[in-house]
Amino acid sequence: MYGTVLHAPGDIRFEQLPDPRLETPTDAIIRTVAACVCGTDLWVYRGIEPVDRPEPMGHEYVGVVEEVGGDVRTLRPGQFVVGSFAISDNTCGTCRHGYQSRCEHGAFLNTCQAEHIRIPHADGTLVAIGDPPDSRHLADLLALSDVMGTGWYAAICAEVRPGSTVAVVGDGAVGLCAVLAARELGAARIIAMSRNPARQRLALSFGATDVVAERGCEGVAIVRDLTGGTGADSVMECVGTAESLAQALRSTRPGGNLGVVGIPHTDGVDCAELISSTVGVRGGPAPVRRFLPDLIHRVRTDRIDPGRVFDLTLPLSRVADAYRAMDERRAVKALLLP
Repeated sequence: MYGTVLHAPGDIRFEQLPDPRLETPTDAIIRTVAACVCGTDLWVYRGIEPVDRPEPMGHEYVGVVEEVGGDVRTLRPGQFVVGSFAISDNTCGTCRHGYQSRCEHGAFLNTCQAEHIRIPHADGTLVAIGDPPDSRHLADLLALSDVMGTGWYAAICAEVRPGSTVAVVGDGAVGLCAVLAARELGAARIIAMSRNPARQRLALSFGATDVVAERGCEGVAIVRDLTGGTGADSVMECVGTAESLAQALRSTRPGGNLGVVGIPHTDGVDCAELISSTVGVRGGPAPVRRFLPDLIHRVRTDRIDPGRVFDLTLPLSRVADAYRAMDERRAVKALLLP
């Protein structure tokens, strides 16, 4: 098969790789129907995370089951599946508490920008959707494997409630999906923080009621002004820098809640500021598997359309162009078709 390999910062290649094979009885092999590039892939692409040797890439995918191991019980060849970026058995104590991204036997996928993928713990990681999806739902279902599931988790962590006021820091695919999640959970006012006109328009179509282009202290001041001086009830941090985390914390009212799903690559906020803020904080890698059945239903009943975050579609063989487009902010998110 062919798949994506990062050889050095900025050096993405689509090259021939060994076909994946069943390695344990709980494995499944799927044929990739669609994959994509994630904003978190850019950290290693840019060299912010070290690249010591060639690494396969990709953790977002939908596909068709081609082969299953002898212990797989819920899947069969020919089924269309959506999976999480985090492998999980969905049976351990941590999974039973709803945190499949911290499964006691789990790991994170990194081989999904390829024509075929081996999925360990297939029963616990993949969800079969029944009838094959309409082509109009393909991008929406692909978004569930990470960005929509992560945006949803951000809203859950921030305890978005009906009638609440929400702010979203970050206008990438996760931030835009967090806006959509806040709308679905009943927020009355959703403040999207974005400086990009195209992303602002998409945020508004997803349910944002206000857009704040300013950043840092100026952005915080505007959010506080919009909320009567107190700050938002719920804030979602969807970037992963010290600056965005500080902006999110300071935009949250005392006693409010902050959901943090941006993967940090710099030092965070001062602990004294965090403690004195009286803000509740929760986050981390999203347990997407927990949300998949509900989100799949919302997509297939046309409640949500997160696939609109994809504004560039390319053949999988042009994956290097997809990385460049996202790195240069010419695309929010690139969809890849084998």
